[in-house]
Amino acid sequence: MESPAVTFTLAYLVFAVCFVFPPDEVRSAGLTVQSLLAAWLGSEDAAFVQYHLRRSTGTLLAHSLLPLGYYLGMCFAAPEKHLWFFYLASKGWKTFFFFAVLFPAVTSALAYYWSRKGWNNHPLARTLAVHALPQSGWRAVASSINMEFRRIDKFATGAPGARVIVTDTWVIKVTTYCLHVAQQQDIHLTVTDSRQHELTPDSNMPVQFLTIRVASINPYVKAFDIRLNSTEYGELREKLRAPISNAANVVIHQSLSDLFLETFTSLVEINQTHPVPSTQFPIPAITEPGRGVSTPLRPPCYFSESACQAPLVLLTSKVAGYVAQRTTMELILYVSTAFHPGGSPSLEGGVSYRCHLQKSFHRRSGFCDGLNC
Repeated sequence: MESPAVTFTLAYLVFAVCFVFPPDEVRSAGLTVQSLLAAWLGSEDAAFVQYHLRRSTGTLLAHSLLPLGYYLGMCFAAPEKHLWFFYLASKGWKTFFFFAVLFPAVTSALAYYWSRKGWNNHPLARTLAVHALPQSGWRAVASSINMEFRRIDKFATGAPGARVIVTDTWVIKVTTYCLHVAQQQDIHLTVTDSRQHELTPDSNMPVQFLTIRVASINPYVKAFDIRLNSTEYGELREKLRAPISNAANVVIHQSLSDLFLETFTSLVEINQTHPVPSTQFPIPAITEPGRGVSTPLRPPCYFSESACQAPLVLLTSKVAGYVAQRTTMELILYVSTAFHPGGSPSLEGGVSYRCHLQKSFHRRSGFCDGLNC
């Protein structure tokens, strides 16, 4: 049986991780720095910059108290270690207690220094001062950001610890402890990376995340990366003044249709060649309405008098899920009913895809599971 000290250590570790990187469940329960210090932080909509001046400071203070909280909890969980009496504790625990007290002491002194002279010493104030005109200061920049943030036409996305906000003039990345700010007229944007996840917490569909590098021609502005869902890429481009270059030649899926077609094509490519008897009918290609034949099927689905018998692996539940959730998707498989003399199928008389010939197929029914219709 595990000791109380081990149980408390594991439980506190989970608590600390959830407190620093709060999931949606923790946010909904109000166990975040923003919720606990809401009265002091004020409203983000009313004063965006002032809100994040206080939020970043309060977050740093709250997180610095976590080691001390663990030490105090261990005083109850492991009384045999005599942690209540510092001079009786082991050398390792004395060192831990020293740093557990040192961290909040240093951050408290730092927070006091930042808050002096109306937050003039805060790193965010210095960041904004870089964008200020010679006759003005960081507060004029803060006023401009506050005004544009209140507009409803801004672009905003991302989790609270990694938000991306684009207004008419500014590109802002909000992180746990700081803000990155750049002026639109000074920036160059480049797509540097793409990551695709098969499942996400809020959806059972694959999702693609893009990493975009934001570099400013202002030498005092540090470059930073923003990360967003590929489906939001089009909306981001509409809000930006500068074009986004794609130096890494990343294929961007701006819609579910794009993701479907790439996945379907990749699944087709892994199929082995399957010979088709001359007495049976293949499906030569797959395409979308209004487009020409683009993706050949290998092996082709062939037909007997009763049903589709091809042992294809491409029609999996993952592919079928795309069609089920996109009712506007209409894939058409052209079923050949005749062959040219040279042996290639004719595409005349294409019909909505269905394994049985000479019958219509409901276009929202999806794919046959395992191609055994």
